[in-house]
Amino acid sequence: MARAAGARGRAGWCGRRGRRGRCGRGALLAFAAWTAGWVLAATLLLRAHPGVLSDRCTNEKSRRILAALCQDYRGGALAGDLCEDLCVAGKLLFQRCLHYNRGKKVLQADWRGRPVVLKSKEEAFSSFPPLSLLEEEAGEGGQDIPEAELLLMVAGEVKSALGLELSNSSLGPWWPGRRGPRWRGQLASLWALLQQEEYVYFSLLQDLSPHVLPVLGSCGHFYAVEFLAAGSPHHRALFPLDRVPGAPGGGQAKAISDIALSFLDMVNHFDSDFSHRLHLCDIKPENFAIRSDFTVVAIDVDMAFFEPKMREILEQNCTDDEDCNFFDCFSRCDLRVNKCGAQRVNNNLQVVCDKIFRHWFSAPLKSSAVSFQLQLQLQEAVQECADPEVPSGNTRRDAPSVFWKLRRLLQATLRELQEAEK
Repeated sequence: MARAAGARGRAGWCGRRGRRGRCGRGALLAFAAWTAGWVLAATLLLRAHPGVLSDRCTNEKSRRILAALCQDYRGGALAGDLCEDLCVAGKLLFQRCLHYNRGKKVLQADWRGRPVVLKSKEEAFSSFPPLSLLEEEAGEGGQDIPEAELLLMVAGEVKSALGLELSNSSLGPWWPGRRGPRWRGQLASLWALLQQEEYVYFSLLQDLSPHVLPVLGSCGHFYAVEFLAAGSPHHRALFPLDRVPGAPGGGQAKAISDIALSFLDMVNHFDSDFSHRLHLCDIKPENFAIRSDFTVVAIDVDMAFFEPKMREILEQNCTDDEDCNFFDCFSRCDLRVNKCGAQRVNNNLQVVCDKIFRHWFSAPLKSSAVSFQLQLQLQEAVQECADPEVPSGNTRRDAPSVFWKLRRLLQATLRELQEAEK
């Protein structure tokens, strides 16, 4: 007991005997070491991710970005059908910064009373490699560039973005228009836009699909699309249903069923209606929005790939199956050659069921109008869709039976809800 008391006495000796200097120096050294550790960690973080601070989304920085864009327009370096409204007439007005992500800038604006989104993969026009033909044809504003050469360059860039070879007649969305005083700026702007895969996808699909945003216009390297409120995991129903007519209150179950049916339509459309299947490798609420008629729209397709490009991405070196997972698109590792298979082993429907439908249908719908038996069948179908049982080594393909089962159950849910309203 005395020995313990003596030990306690020695432990508190600094405070009681006034030897504050020795203890103070120890505490100071410990604090200095702790601070140095945090400074080192922050330095390493900034070195690995230099955009952590500079990419903070602010209205002030966004205004500076658009001011620089307009300065380049006035200097003739770039062009576009929205430049006059943005830089001269004041009919395209910046509203707020939406987000910055790995260099990509997404801004909200008002265009003649219509809410739009301005997007660019990079902040500055000069960040995009210039068109080599323009560098070679410095005189006459690039007017002497042969059309055949230009077509070849455009087709090559589109193929790089999509992984598809398109005929010259299909290149209309990316043709720079008639030659004129701003021809050089038009070509330079077109080239910057073609280096943005999302712009190329939107431009190609806008007349072919109700499930993608149309491009409304562009200025330099920024392009405009319709503003729709994106989904979010913070919304109880994943999407802001309070903005959809008839959805609040008792209409929420009906709205969710309508939106789920639209997701199924989108999946079927992307799988079947193009020359190649379109794979979505980043399926989450934030990348989709809904129109007032409950149509699902993909508003971010940075991670969308047609089959040829998908195969190219997946076919990488590997040591196990995890090396073959590209976001939501999975392949399998062939350990005999340490190579990922080029065939995707899951599909868009499975990921939609897992990341969207589970949130809605893993628990009973908030409506007593839908029978318990039907709700249970829907839960089981979503589970089957998200986690299909497949023998080891086999590829997972779309199961038409699951697709049509989900469709049938969702339509039955809508019928029961409509009957309850009568």
